[in-house]
Amino acid sequence: MKNNNKLFIAIIIALVLGVGLGAFVHYQYPDGKVEFAKNIKLFGTIFIRLVQMIIAPLVFSTLVVGIAKMGDMKMVGRVGAKAMAWFITASLVSLSVGLVLVNWLKPGKGTSIKMDDLSSADDLLKNTNSFSLEQFVTHVVPKSVIEAMATNEILQIVIFAILFGIALSSMGKIGNPIMKSLDIVSHVILKMVTYIMWTAPLGVFGAVAAAVANYGFEIFSLYARYLVDFALGIVVLWILLLLVGYMILGNRLWTLLKRIKSPLLIAFSTTSSEAVFPKLVEELERFGCKSKIVSFTLPLGYSFNLDGSMMYMTFASIFIAQVYGVHMSLGEQLTMLLVLMLTSKGVAGVPRASLIVVVATCAMFGIPPEGIALILPIDHFCDMARSMTNVLGNALATTAVDKWESEPETVTQETA
Repeated sequence: MKNNNKLFIAIIIALVLGVGLGAFVHYQYPDGKVEFAKNIKLFGTIFIRLVQMIIAPLVFSTLVVGIAKMGDMKMVGRVGAKAMAWFITASLVSLSVGLVLVNWLKPGKGTSIKMDDLSSADDLLKNTNSFSLEQFVTHVVPKSVIEAMATNEILQIVIFAILFGIALSSMGKIGNPIMKSLDIVSHVILKMVTYIMWTAPLGVFGAVAAAVANYGFEIFSLYARYLVDFALGIVVLWILLLLVGYMILGNRLWTLLKRIKSPLLIAFSTTSSEAVFPKLVEELERFGCKSKIVSFTLPLGYSFNLDGSMMYMTFASIFIAQVYGVHMSLGEQLTMLLVLMLTSKGVAGVPRASLIVVVATCAMFGIPPEGIALILPIDHFCDMARSMTNVLGNALATTAVDKWESEPETVTQETA
């Protein structure tokens, strides 16, 4: 716990120093801010890449071991069903919160924001086509597990790991050596996590300094209405998540929040919920969640349960429609909500991943996809909030499933 506090303090210091240095460069050396941001951001890149390096082997080994340890396929099905019930419900609530607030607050109506330059959105527009069933299937189903691991496609790795884990479990004692080996691998990687996490303050410093150096503080006043309305959405979503969390965990919720404060802050600073996956596994197990539940539920959550990103997708899509004066009926908006339920699954927990889904959805519903350039300048700051919300949502989902699984065991023991 002491090390956790030290890391938290180090990240806070790095965050403050990053803001200070970024602001100094932006206002004192405006001509060199672009080059400075490009170079200082390398600190953040190093941290993100170190984490990405261990994501694939960690997800694979923990998920396979989690399924194999359950042994009973009925338990795998039961835990999977509980997890998916949470994910689908949370996704619908998150999307609905975004839809209701953007229609109520109308941040895009009468906006004075002008797009002088669309070049910032070029990469997203080039890499994104209208959503199709073919694209969805090819994104979900792996053609090569090596390719999936090389590109950190978490959903594809999850699908392969589930099949591998079920097959390994069905082999009985013959499969024990492989299970034990993968268990050791997962513990070795978790040990690596403790080393890598000490580079987090450096990553936070670089990422924040680069963002503030590029945009300064004016970005907040320029897009104040959009940011305030989005922040209100995040607050509403947090209140709902914490209320449900308190109903399930009671006063232990506050212990959980203390446990995950470092992952929350890292996700907020680096705008990557993926970056804290290894640390979150470690903290949830320390909180008291069973290793096999964490190993099974958390990787699934990173593919199916990104609450902050979900809320943002409906909010951003309707915002762009409002800016361009594209009227959408209630039926069309509900259809968009259901489409986003599908297209968002498997969205990587990396910076700006959800923007690709927004662009694809806009194109599908006749909303000018180049409107994404409107929100790109401040997306970094929105991404901070939604990444942190993604981490909270997955932590609560995992602890809830663990609690539900523990209750039948307790009842059985008391009966015996």
